[in-house]
Amino acid sequence: MSIQIRKTSFEELIVFNLNTYKDTRGVFYETWREQEYSEAGIKESFVQDNVSVNHKNVLRGLHFQKNMGQLVTVSYGTIWDVVVDIRPCSLTFGQHFSIELSGEKPQQLYMPPGFSHGFCVLTDLAIINYKCTEYYNPVDEGGIVWNDPDLNIQWPLKDPILSLKDQGFPFFKNLNKELL
Repeated sequence: MSIQIRKTSFEELIVFNLNTYKDTRGVFYETWREQEYSEAGIKESFVQDNVSVNHKNVLRGLHFQKNMGQLVTVSYGTIWDVVVDIRPCSLTFGQHFSIELSGEKPQQLYMPPGFSHGFCVLTDLAIINYKCTEYYNPVDEGGIVWNDPDLNIQWPLKDPILSLKDQGFPFFKNLNKELL
C-alpha cells in the first residue's frame, strides 16, 4: 500500500501520509492510485487537475465550488492548509480543520464536496497540486473572508498577501445558501 490513512474528526475529511522512496537521486512517491483511494472512502471521480505556484506570505481562500471535492498535495515548499465545513447538515458545520502540508513530508488532504478551502505559504515558494471532482464553474464559486472572527482561524501570519477577490468574500454567516 502506498498510502497511510489518517481520519479526522470531520466526516469524510481524510489526511493521507504518502510512502516515499529516497535515494541519492532524490525522492519518489505516488500521489494517486484509484483502487487504494477508493478503498479509503473516496468515491468521486476526478475530472480536473490544477497547479498553484505561490510566494511566501500569500494567502488564498477560503474558496469553494458547489459540489466539488479536492485532493490537495504540496509538491514543493510548505503551506498552512485550512478547510471549513460548510455542509449545513454536518455535525461539524462551521468548524475548521488545519494542517501543515509540505513537499518535504508528503501528505495529502482530501476534502469532499461541502468544504471551503484556503492556505497560506510559509516558505519562499510553494507548489500545490489539486485533483478536483468537478470542472471549475464560476457560477458555482463562493468564498469566506479569511479572517472571519466567528471562525477564529489561527493563521500563522498576520499580514498576508491577498487578491482583491479574497479580500471581498463575505463572512461565514452571510454566505449565499444556494451555493452550499
